[in-house]
Amino acid sequence: MRFLAVGECMVEMSHAGEGLWRQGFAGDTLNTAWYMRAGLPADWAVEYFTVVGTDPLSEAMLGFMQGAGIGTGRIARHPERAPGLYMISLENGERSFTYWRDNSAARTLAADPARLGQALAGAAMIYVSGITMAVLEGEGRAVMLDQLGRARAAGSRVVFDPNLRPRLWRDAASMCAAIEATATLADIVLPSHDDEARHFGDASPEATARRYAALGAGEVLVKNGGGPMALALERQAPETLPPLPSVTPLDTTGAGDSFNAGYLAARLAGLDPQAAARRGHDLASRVVQHYGALMPMEKARG
Repeated sequence: MRFLAVGECMVEMSHAGEGLWRQGFAGDTLNTAWYMRAGLPADWAVEYFTVVGTDPLSEAMLGFMQGAGIGTGRIARHPERAPGLYMISLENGERSFTYWRDNSAARTLAADPARLGQALAGAAMIYVSGITMAVLEGEGRAVMLDQLGRARAAGSRVVFDPNLRPRLWRDAASMCAAIEATATLADIVLPSHDDEARHFGDASPEATARRYAALGAGEVLVKNGGGPMALALERQAPETLPPLPSVTPLDTTGAGDSFNAGYLAARLAGLDPQAAARRGHDLASRVVQHYGALMPMEKARG
């Protein structure tokens, strides 16, 4: 029983008060792996696959993951590149980011198809995001799609969060095409309606759920920023889930990533989707009361 997240972990700089900054490590797929480790029982392995450098920050990043119980044995090294970096800016609890990642080691994570295939092989659940797809270089996206398809055919369940970030893509058309191509290989899709409405024109969370179900996903849960969510199972007509209690955030970084982890861990434990959505909401509500993407592991376990 192995959960594998694939993507880019970065150096995170978050506010520490009075002009000070706190260094950490985060990234959307790593954030979900972190909270999956907090939520899954010990008999589940939680691993991360990416490429890092040979520099001190890369060493510290690997040590950080290992200290949290996240497996790093499949992570590759690049002899010349280092991790990317981002800084969080906050306004009334809502975050925005400034990135330095154009030459990050993680952009090469699909450069070696055999290495990628070995990392994916045998995982019970593989988690990727739109950012995973966006940062890949050259033919990397085609390689990733091919290897995800092979892993799924061999029995792995693929989970996809579209996590639309237009600044990472050449243009909106390329982004939307790659997102939908990845979704056709996913068993579970966890989109956010506000992003989907902006870039795909979906009029409602239910419309988003129908579109991803039509692409082949057997389970679609559409997050909706505190409003009613939509759920589509086995490509049936979506149902609307009632809104859950709202909270005033301190920092919304990692909210969607932690929701996904709470939801997936609950589903793997046998909870139905509505109960799992409540678990995801509860975890995300606690995460947004904390600066930065990653809440301390002991607090994440609740």
